[in-house]
Amino acid sequence: MEQDLTALRAVLGECDEEITRALKKRMECIEGIIQYKRRHGMPVLQPEQEKVQLDAVGRMVKDAPFGEEILHIFEGIIENSRKIQAKSLFDRNILLIGFMGAGKSTVAACLGRMLAMETVEMDAYIEAKEGMKISKIFEVYGEEYFRNCESNTLIELRKKDHVVISCGGGVPLRSENVRLMKENGYAVWLTADPKTILSRVKHSTARPLLNGHMNLEYIQELMESRREKYVAAADVIVDTSGKHVMEICEELLQKISGLQERTTRS
Repeated sequence: MEQDLTALRAVLGECDEEITRALKKRMECIEGIIQYKRRHGMPVLQPEQEKVQLDAVGRMVKDAPFGEEILHIFEGIIENSRKIQAKSLFDRNILLIGFMGAGKSTVAACLGRMLAMETVEMDAYIEAKEGMKISKIFEVYGEEYFRNCESNTLIELRKKDHVVISCGGGVPLRSENVRLMKENGYAVWLTADPKTILSRVKHSTARPLLNGHMNLEYIQELMESRREKYVAAADVIVDTSGKHVMEICEELLQKISGLQERTTRS
């Protein structure tokens, strides 16, 4: 019996070696695919291809013992492949900036899901730390206190790597914040026209600066007053008006990739 157990353990070790070699080869292929897509200007995010892979594995293990568990393991492999894609695509964090309603939260969630990246919602981060809603922070402590919270959050998030940070709309208004963002990653300015912004935020009660001013004229004026600051902070700019979130994410990644290539050449 002891010999049988030893033999089984030896087979298990051989299986582990074979799996490890296959995973190394697979991850190298992922890197090669990303480089190919870059050279030929192909879309980076292709979730339909992941579905093809999962469906193929599903068919292979359909009637196999522990088929469900094997499929679950493969889902984990796909998840880690996304992380490799992210590291191959860019070497720093992504910080999304822009006016409220520009799509920062939606885009951050999509990027996090498609590239298996951690996402940080700055407003939610501050609310958790302060123990109250943003609107309450404004009411109790005032806007200046909240802006200090934003700056402190950027300092705290410097220790994170390969994350998507959805910044509050007022973050780029401070030059110190802009410096911290550029040290920490790529600042992506998500823009939208005022009518689109109004359509996205008009039913929200969580925008302290718009309370009592939920109209097109005020939004236009506030956006224009911030334009210069956003321009100074942005490494790349992506217009979100009339676009699907996947289209926005793909454009964003292509522009960051182009920025990296130009930086490398220079």
